[in-house]
Amino acid sequence: MLAQKGRLVSQKRDILPSALPQNLLPLLGRGLSISSLPGSHSLEHQSGGLLRRVKPPASAAVSGRGTDPTDKIRSSSLSSAVQNCMVNFTDPEGYIDSSDDPPLPDGTFLHCTYTVTVYTGYGVELQVKSVNLSEGEQLSIRGVDERGALLVLANQTLLVEGQVIRSPTNTLSVYYRSGPEGSMGIFQLHYQIFRLSCSLPKRPHYGEVSVLDLLPGGTARFHCHMGYHLQGESLLTCLNASLPVWSGKEPSCRALCGGSVKNATVGRVLSPSPHHGPNATQDRSCSWSLEAPKDQRLHLHLERLALGPTDRLVLWSGLDAGSVVLFDSGRGGQIPFEGVISEGPAVRIQFITDQPNHNTGFNIRYEAFERGHCYEPYLQNGNFTTSDPLYSVGTVVQFSCDPGHSLEQGPPVIECISARDPYWNDTEPLCKAQCGGDLTGPGGVILSPNWPEWYGEGEDCSWRIHVGEDKRVLLDVQLLNISDSDMLTITDGDEVTTRILGRYVGGSSPFKLSSTTPDLTVTFHSDPAGLVFGKGEGFIINYMEVSRNDSCPDLPEIQNGWKTTSHIALVRGARITYQCDPGYDLVGRETLTCQLDLSWSSQPPFCEKIMYCSDPGHVEHSTRSLSDPKLLVGTTIQYSCNPGFVLQGGATITCYGREPGTPVWTSRLPHCVFAEATAGSSLDGGNIALAIFILVLLLSVLLGGAYVYVTRCRYHSNLRLPLIYPHPYRQITVETEFDNPLYETGGVNGEVAIQIA
Repeated sequence: MLAQKGRLVSQKRDILPSALPQNLLPLLGRGLSISSLPGSHSLEHQSGGLLRRVKPPASAAVSGRGTDPTDKIRSSSLSSAVQNCMVNFTDPEGYIDSSDDPPLPDGTFLHCTYTVTVYTGYGVELQVKSVNLSEGEQLSIRGVDERGALLVLANQTLLVEGQVIRSPTNTLSVYYRSGPEGSMGIFQLHYQIFRLSCSLPKRPHYGEVSVLDLLPGGTARFHCHMGYHLQGESLLTCLNASLPVWSGKEPSCRALCGGSVKNATVGRVLSPSPHHGPNATQDRSCSWSLEAPKDQRLHLHLERLALGPTDRLVLWSGLDAGSVVLFDSGRGGQIPFEGVISEGPAVRIQFITDQPNHNTGFNIRYEAFERGHCYEPYLQNGNFTTSDPLYSVGTVVQFSCDPGHSLEQGPPVIECISARDPYWNDTEPLCKAQCGGDLTGPGGVILSPNWPEWYGEGEDCSWRIHVGEDKRVLLDVQLLNISDSDMLTITDGDEVTTRILGRYVGGSSPFKLSSTTPDLTVTFHSDPAGLVFGKGEGFIINYMEVSRNDSCPDLPEIQNGWKTTSHIALVRGARITYQCDPGYDLVGRETLTCQLDLSWSSQPPFCEKIMYCSDPGHVEHSTRSLSDPKLLVGTTIQYSCNPGFVLQGGATITCYGREPGTPVWTSRLPHCVFAEATAGSSLDGGNIALAIFILVLLLSVLLGGAYVYVTRCRYHSNLRLPLIYPHPYRQITVETEFDNPLYETGGVNGEVAIQIA
């Protein structure tokens, strides 16, 4: 069993003993290896590229191996009817692969569990490369939640090629069971790690949250709207764990009962937030004191005033008991929604109630301003522009509302008048969320009535959306929190033909929904018997017009790569998978999915030229120095042997690029051999050389003597014998060549010409 990059690859010739029982032959090549069998000899087990002997235990064991040689088999058993296996993976990427082997013998079942466990802070993303199972086979993807409970993420009825499944924690397992008749299908699953993150923290009611990062180490900072006070930690940190969690509970925003504000410039005083539990009856009487900077006065704007029959709100222009009363709800009379202005720099506010937990009360906004100027205007759920930020006499202010709101109860433009005692010529308008209306733009927002305040009882609202005839409507429901006695209904079509897309009560997580026609209607009904300001927070619904067809736009081809699609038509759920040519790395998401709103799950990736070599590894008994730890083209690695060892081979290798193909190293790795062995080899070589030298010397003497003798005889003899014949020597060519995907050198061609005169 070879483990290469996390992929189980069958190598039967390496581990299959001749005496292996025939009923176990089909198990090989399906992510299984035989550790030992009853009565068998110890087998050679593949580990880390080397074969080592494994002593067989007393009982049989059929086990699987992951990518790490140190993986331990948690449990394994073998019986006459069922073969179980456990396979563990710890590498950051790999394959869970099964091959097409002969079926199991009749009546034999195979149960396998493949478990991928990675470092905490990381999850496991599994992509289905191929799956072809017979009837009765089971294949399920399982995860574990933060409490250790098992979660079934998908099974064979839902698995399709290209599907991506993510684990909620750092563990994911694949369970396989063969069919009742021993049938064994094919499946190949690719896994890789991804960074887990904390969940998006919940926005507190009447507050906001800003998140810098959801990954471990990231922070979430909370703050409350004006007039509310944070109860809890203002800063939470995402902590690393099997499932990252925030360092504490999300805080809440509450309006307090009373308080004192010095140097008050701008702010808000609110009736106390309701209490729950044993403190439900407190906050029956609350008092606030506000003191503006010296020589300034305060303007109090009554944004909301909805008091119960026994409630009382009193405003004094000063802090002592004899101060002038600016407003007293107990005296009746018209409510000054335009606000009141203090005579001096201080104001005291008192609120008395018998029912502190009812959704009644008040919102009072205050602003300090200098004498000779108008106070700063305010528009809730809107904004304004001004001709003078100091608001002196003659200043003109123009108001506008946020999306989903409209101007009511006031003009869009006001002016600061009267040089003697400046004041605005009219009150600021209100921006209120509408209860229904006709919406015809390409996009917008629908808010519950009176948003962001609680909606009232007995609301009957209807929003009719119409877009272009060749378009349809997509709803993005960001918030839905209404009471169980209230109802939100969404219908598709015009007044002639309608179809209900959904009815909702209570709360719901965010979701999206689309029409099939250019017309869509949202209706809301709240219970008339509910409390005055309703019992639900409300809803926020964004809408937009989208293409009428039911497919995502086609994506472009990728340079230096190609794409494959799971469906002919790019309908919802279709996937496009990108791959790169040899020599290129994919940057970005490999698989993109057509989502519900007919948009792709991410941007297309691109192929980047590989400009680095694979790590050639270390040389035993040596140290190495790298010119670039990233092993980019041009990087050199120099090896030096430890004391007592001698280097054999080149000490330096260099990474260089090839076109086409990936970069390679210039030569093989050197070796460090023990010095005594080298010395012995040198000594043996010297003795051999000395013996050859003596032999050549003796042979030269003998040949020299023979030559002198023959030449003298030839000089005196008439016989001319051809003692030396000319031989026609031809050129000798020596060629060497070495080619290897990791190491590469050029060919060496040498020509040696030998001529004897």
